[in-house]
Amino acid sequence: MIARHLRATPSWQITLGVALLALGFLIAAQLASEAPRIRYTTQERSPLVETVNGLQAQQQGLKDRILALRTQIQLAEQRGQGSAAVVRQINDDLRRARIAGGLVPLEGPGVVFQLEDSVKPAPPGRNDDDYRVSARDIRTIVEELWLAGADAVSVNGERLTVSTAILDIGPSVLVNSAFLGQPYQVSAIGPRDLYERVSASQGFVDFLRARSETYGIQVSFFKPRPVAVPAFAGTVTLRFGKPAASPSAAP
Repeated sequence: MIARHLRATPSWQITLGVALLALGFLIAAQLASEAPRIRYTTQERSPLVETVNGLQAQQQGLKDRILALRTQIQLAEQRGQGSAAVVRQINDDLRRARIAGGLVPLEGPGVVFQLEDSVKPAPPGRNDDDYRVSARDIRTIVEELWLAGADAVSVNGERLTVSTAILDIGPSVLVNSAFLGQPYQVSAIGPRDLYERVSASQGFVDFLRARSETYGIQVSFFKPRPVAVPAFAGTVTLRFGKPAASPSAAP
C-alpha cells in the first residue's frame, strides 16, 4: 500500500518533504549549539567585569601616586632652593672670615710705603741704631694704615694677621716667621684716599718729624694700580682670642 501510495504521489512533493525535513534538522542542530554558547557567555561576564573594575581602580591608584610624587618633588625643590641659599650665605661668611684672617690674596686701590735707613752718618756719641729702620718704625706705619681704614696689609710680601709680630732680630726685622731686609715695603689695600687719610693723621706727622727729619729715615710712598697683598702663608694656630681694650677708651 505504501509503495503504491508513493508511486501515486508526485515527485515534487517528495522532494519538498525531504527538503523541509533536512531544514528542520539544521534548525534543531543550530538551536542545540547556541544554548551552551549563551550559557558560557553569561557565566564569564561577571569575572570579566570584576577584572575591568580592578584594573580601573589600580590605574586610578597609580594616577594618585604620580600626583603625590610630583607634590613631593616640588616640596623637595623648594627645600633645595632654601638649602642653596643657606649654603651661599655660609660660603659668603666663610670667605669674609678668610679675608679677615688674611688667608685670601687681594688686589685693589691702596698705597705702598717704603722705609730705608738714613744715609746720614751718626754724629759722635749718638747711637747708630737710631739711624736705622726698626721694627717700631714699621709697626707705626702699619698702625696708621689700620687706623686710616686699610683692609689688608703686608710687609715685604708677608701678610699681617691678628697673630703677626714685628720684631727686631739683629740687623733684620722678623715678620711672622720671615727675616726681612731693606728696603721695607708696607703695602696696604683700602679706600682710594687711604694715603690722604694717613698723611693727615697727627700720629703719622709726628712719626715723620721724629724719624725722618731728626734721624734721616727715608720714607717714600707710591700708588701702584692695583696694590697686591698676598695671602698669609704660615700656619694658623690661634684658637681663642678676645679684643683688647683701646687705649683711647680708657678714662
